Amino acid sequence: MRAVVPDRRDPGRDTCPGPDAACIQCRQCVTGCPEQAVTVSSDVEVAAYTRRQLARTASFDVDPMTGRCTFSRVEVEAGPSLSESAARLRERICGRLGRSLHVRQVDAGSCNGCELEIAATTNPLYDLERFGIHLVASPRHADVLLVTGPVTRNMEIALRRTYEAAPEPRVVVAVGACGSSGGIFGEGTYAAVGGVDRVLPVDVYIPGCPPRPQAILNGLLVAMGVREARVEPLRG
Repeated sequence: MRAVVPDRRDPGRDTCPGPDAACIQCRQCVTGCPEQAVTVSSDVEVAAYTRRQLARTASFDVDPMTGRCTFSRVEVEAGPSLSESAARLRERICGRLGRSLHVRQVDAGSCNGCELEIAATTNPLYDLERFGIHLVASPRHADVLLVTGPVTRNMEIALRRTYEAAPEPRVVVAVGACGSSGGIFGEGTYAAVGGVDRVLPVDVYIPGCPPRPQAILNGLLVAMGVREARVEPLRG
């Protein structure tokens, strides 16, 4: 959640603290908002094509006499929903990809929280293979790279080599707050480069700390649409 409050020194300019995609769902903003404008959501359809799309911009009206801020509205760049993605892409997966979408998961420095949620997508409850998605051991067999964690400096070269080994048209998905923006570890520190997009071109972002299995499925379905869009020109 990002709060945008008019700067009192310059009413025409907004102050905008914090980078996009850095939320780790600590809920401090929920308890700290006097207007109760921030709430906890159970929404899992959260995949986005850009980090900016992950931001929630809240606007407040400032009383010039008292300086009190009153919540006005929230602006969101909405992404595709899980049901929309599934309905639109199921036919493509079965008919055009032959149920052969292969995913290589890469841990670039994760705490293992995202890995646990990714593993949960393979259980009987979520069953990612019903969408024709399979996890593979080699990037040479992969259509999608699913990258977790802030990219540590020890993993930067390995991540680049993994990306180079994946065949075109490859798609990169950044998983979790750390993968999306560096999370609590930040960007450009002594130990970590930061978010995945500091090293590789990212096509889909899945926020959360960690994201729920449903959110990961949503992100993979969105990634499948990105890959299909790249495959079409090659076929033509």
